[in-house]
Amino acid sequence: MIVRLSKALLVCAMALFATLVAFGNITDYGSNFAFVRHVFMMDTIFPDATITYRSIHTSWLHHAGYIVIILLESLTALLCWLGGLRLLGGSKLPSQAFNGRKKLAVAGLTLGFLTWQVGFMSIGGEWFGMWMSKQWNGVPDAFRFFVTLLLVLIYLVQRDGELDE
Repeated sequence: MIVRLSKALLVCAMALFATLVAFGNITDYGSNFAFVRHVFMMDTIFPDATITYRSIHTSWLHHAGYIVIILLESLTALLCWLGGLRLLGGSKLPSQAFNGRKKLAVAGLTLGFLTWQVGFMSIGGEWFGMWMSKQWNGVPDAFRFFVTLLLVLIYLVQRDGELDE
């Protein structure tokens, strides 16, 4: 029973994290938008970098990209909340039923992983050269986030057996 509760609570912890990130991005839109804008514009990467042809200087695309990020973070939070609460509610069910309740949590954790690994690490970090910026480098944070999500996902998908009587 403790392992099932542990899994449910860890999913809820990831839901809280994604909720706080999305909430911060929504309520402090301007500050966090500046981050996205500078990454897209590539204006703080190494001055001699030859990849600046990839930069995007169109303001509406900056806003669109940022809104997509907020939507992905919000959807991650929602799926993890629904999945974590579903797991909590089914913690005493037979193993097959409990294992079947993992789908929303798996979807939320996977979306979170993809948001921070693909969105921030791959696209922001590698395509836009975010790693070269001293001021607007979110690669270390993104790595920390997606590794945490991945570890919870790996733990969650371990099959749960019947509860001891």
